[in-house]
Amino acid sequence: MKIRIKIVITSILIVFTTYPTIAQNVPQAHKDSLKIVVKKYYDINLETFQANSTISDIDNIFKLFTDDFTYVHPKYGGIYSRRDLYNGYVRNQRNGDYNGEIVDTKIRNVILGLNVAVVERIYLLKDSGNNTEGEPQVTLFEFKKGKISKIFEYW
Repeated sequence: MKIRIKIVITSILIVFTTYPTIAQNVPQAHKDSLKIVVKKYYDINLETFQANSTISDIDNIFKLFTDDFTYVHPKYGGIYSRRDLYNGYVRNQRNGDYNGEIVDTKIRNVILGLNVAVVERIYLLKDSGNNTEGEPQVTLFEFKKGKISKIFEYW
């Protein structure tokens, strides 16, 4: 699993370094705004993953998405529309799957490009009174007009 993550990160780095002129033309303010949206996404997800979360928390996540948002996760079923993903969040919440097991999200690395962000992160998990680190996960975010238009999971 770790080797696969390293291959994905290396491949992404190669793509970004192949186009240095594009990276230079992305204003720092734009990069900062993408990073803020990604952090907000993980912060609101963390709130949603708690046992006392509400539909309002889920709604707050979806305010960050474009109307044509797509979520791609090949390991867990492939491509999900905005509506499919929303229904999945609501179902998970109603089933009690959001129980506070995830206590934090640690973002280890962010690579920003032109309307994209690649994030390596881990979840801190509640484990018998201690917090343990989950497996590293890599996610690609694509943006349109400052909102998340696509999330592609590489874990």
